[in-house]
Amino acid sequence: MSTQGTGPQPGISGSKARITVIGESLVDIIEDPRQGNTAPETHPGGSPLNVAVGCARLGLQTKLVTHFAEDPYGQLIATHLEGNGVETIVGGSHPTSTAVATLDDTGAARYTFGISWDINAASIPALAAAESSMHVHTGSIATVLPPGSKSVMGLIEGAKHQATISFDPNCRPAISPDKAAARKQAEDFVASSDIVKASDEDLRWLYPDRTLEDSMNAWLALGPALVALTRGASGPVLLNRSGRVSIPGETVTVADTVGAGDSFMAALISGLMQLDALGAAARKRLQALTQDQLHALARYANTAAGITCSRPGANPPELGDLGPLTIPSSILEG
Repeated sequence: MSTQGTGPQPGISGSKARITVIGESLVDIIEDPRQGNTAPETHPGGSPLNVAVGCARLGLQTKLVTHFAEDPYGQLIATHLEGNGVETIVGGSHPTSTAVATLDDTGAARYTFGISWDINAASIPALAAAESSMHVHTGSIATVLPPGSKSVMGLIEGAKHQATISFDPNCRPAISPDKAAARKQAEDFVASSDIVKASDEDLRWLYPDRTLEDSMNAWLALGPALVALTRGASGPVLLNRSGRVSIPGETVTVADTVGAGDSFMAALISGLMQLDALGAAARKRLQALTQDQLHALARYANTAAGITCSRPGANPPELGDLGPLTIPSSILEG
């Protein structure tokens, strides 16, 4: 199975859709006991890399600020990004990071990591990319692992006058076992973002003593315009200051869940771009999204995640698979 795409396609988003994603690239080494003693599969991965590829496949002009080395794993990543039309700005000096994903009987992945994160050598071009973008996305290990995590916060703060910001904590307890510190870091990024997305596993780990709804409302109170929650087969929830939308999960035959949340995030960014709700000048439009618009966004992103679940590895949909965002004139909340 190849995870290579055909790169950005003309259509819904156009040349003005400048997206910068900031975060780790790594190689997923996937061990699937269901397949017997077959050799592990290797795929380019990392949540930010997956989001960047997902955005590019949906026709968005995308740059990735990241780190990988000039080693065999790094070459695998570079070829993957180039094949999907993602421009790269690469910093750091450590070997390319890896994540061993062991799949259970349902296809869900458990990870162990060999990872470092430092982009200081690329700080000047990274800031130029962020400041010239309509939207900047970050999250995952890049926002918790020093020394690079401090650089990421500086980049999004520098971009906010021009760009909207999105954040997905994609919590990895093996990387950041100090829950209190991880919670503080996540909340700092939530407060600096316009759009935040988390999984139910993220919120339950960060806030074990309160409900998912309470955690979403608490994040909304920190300042973002939109909070999205993914719940696997139970479907997503989108929350803004005008209300809440939930829809059921997609019915698909699951190959594995690797990259599904990242495909959801990329499609959410694409959908918001199609609604002209990204970029600093569009913050009022983002804050005023209607319930019908939220419902359409939830369906669009959920469909993208379902497509990814039906494929082995982090293999997000192309624009031709997903099509444009559509908003029926009247939709009842699910």
